[in-house]
Amino acid sequence: MAQSTEDSRYTYEEYKQTADWLLSNTDHRPTVAIVCGSGLGGLGELLKDQVAFHYSDIPNFPQSTVPGHAGRLIFGKLNGKSCVCMQGRFHFYEGYPLWKVTFPIRVFRLIGVESLIVTNAAGGLNEDYKVGDIMVIKDHINIPGFAGNNPLSGPNEERFGPRFPPMSNGYDKELRKLLLDIGRELGFTEKLKEGVYCGIGGPNFETIAECRFLNRLGADAVGMSTVHEVVVARHCGLQVLGLSLITNKAVMDYESEMTANHEEVLQAGKDSAKYMEKLVSILVQRMEFNNNLI
Repeated sequence: MAQSTEDSRYTYEEYKQTADWLLSNTDHRPTVAIVCGSGLGGLGELLKDQVAFHYSDIPNFPQSTVPGHAGRLIFGKLNGKSCVCMQGRFHFYEGYPLWKVTFPIRVFRLIGVESLIVTNAAGGLNEDYKVGDIMVIKDHINIPGFAGNNPLSGPNEERFGPRFPPMSNGYDKELRKLLLDIGRELGFTEKLKEGVYCGIGGPNFETIAECRFLNRLGADAVGMSTVHEVVVARHCGLQVLGLSLITNKAVMDYESEMTANHEEVLQAGKDSAKYMEKLVSILVQRMEFNNNLI
């Protein structure tokens, strides 16, 4: 089957071709998918009985081009639960259209995934946030979406979901509560926040005026991913949990000598990833499926 070009979207049959290829090459039948942000690929290494595929070997899959994104899809068990983990995601700023950025999410739905955990590295806009904090995402602001850049634009595929999906329930309330409860049990209360994530296009970091503007809009953290994946996940009926690791403080002061850089992001991710790995590992263990929680 011919692959989609930049001008022709994936067909339902191409999503299914990829899903069928994956199911035929592993015995794992995951109910949870995890998307790893910059420097957070260690989540994938927690999986036992691993079966891993390079993106370049998977039919129709895009390729990750960003440092800190390994470009592997790993199947395995996390605390006894079958999971699939993306070590590296795709971004609008890499030149991919949003329907290609979000291609794996619909494939996950077709292989039987019910819950999606998205992680990212983000800049802290909230003045109370510190580098190393973990923000549980309760809502998002989709800045590219304001300009008409939406992965659901174009013809709707009814086999995945409705033309006009609601997003007021984008981030599952029960999963958020469960994770915050786990954080309290582990003594992570000081590191855990709950707030609003703002997705921008990138690849440049934000100006001071943009950071101030986004903060006044109600955003607590800002990054260059996640929102598109969540829109597509909710469209096809997946429940979603989102986690942002605060890897740098957004520059909000014109007198500041600070500047954001990707190396800082990766280092902060390496330093604090263990907290997120512990939270996600226990969360998955306590989740039940068919949209029920323990």
